[in-house]
Amino acid sequence: MSEQHTRAELFRSLHTPGSPLVLVNAWDAASARIVANAGGRAVATTSAGVAWSLGVPDGDVLGRDPAVDLVGRVAAAVSLPVTADIESGYGATTAEVGATIRAVIDAGAVGVNIEDARRDADSPLRDVADQCARIGAVRGAADAAGLPLFVNARIDTFLSGAGGVDETVARAVAYLGAGADGIFVPGVVDPATIGALVQAVPAPLNVLAGPGAPAVGELARLGVARVSLGSSVAEAAYAVARRAADEALGAGTYGALTDALDYGTLNALMR
Repeated sequence: MSEQHTRAELFRSLHTPGSPLVLVNAWDAASARIVANAGGRAVATTSAGVAWSLGVPDGDVLGRDPAVDLVGRVAAAVSLPVTADIESGYGATTAEVGATIRAVIDAGAVGVNIEDARRDADSPLRDVADQCARIGAVRGAADAAGLPLFVNARIDTFLSGAGGVDETVARAVAYLGAGADGIFVPGVVDPATIGALVQAVPAPLNVLAGPGAPAVGELARLGVARVSLGSSVAEAAYAVARRAADEALGAGTYGALTDALDYGTLNALMR
């Protein structure tokens, strides 16, 4: 059994309802090393943070090659399982989605997030049959590679305002039937709604957390299996850069840099 296969099996085992896997999403090798050094059990990328760091907006704008290159850099930087946010799959067709999965696996990932969002105000979600075909392509490519890739199907009903619990559960069941292993529902923080989703979705449930969301302990009590911080960590890091720039170019002072990780600590992490 290969080391990557072993990491894939480990990553799959970490999805336990009531004892959630907490993912502090990274966007480069240094942030991945920081997460690992803090005790993370796995590393997840954030598509938004990755896109911003590479000079483009989030939302299916970044191409496959730079996205996969970043996944490879993160996977090479840590010994933990790495799961990649691949947005909608970096491809218009199922064949192209399959090619993305082969590349992501070659880069060292053992899991992926694939979303059903469309960048269309009139139709914010993909048709269920279309998304099932794309998830099937993900599963097929992973199976052909002989890797038990954890496929986390992201459902954007709440985030886009395009549906509630019933629509989310219907999509979840369909996506699981197409080959998904877990269900990610960003945009929901109400404990009662999260509890209802946990009860109705027959798979590990992943929620997006941050300020205003229940604490990890409360999400554990609700039966959540995976907690992601998403792009919020990158957003917080960039907020420090903006405060530092505003302060240095305005008052001419440097208070925003207080409590920064020092050069030696960061440099040591990258050795």
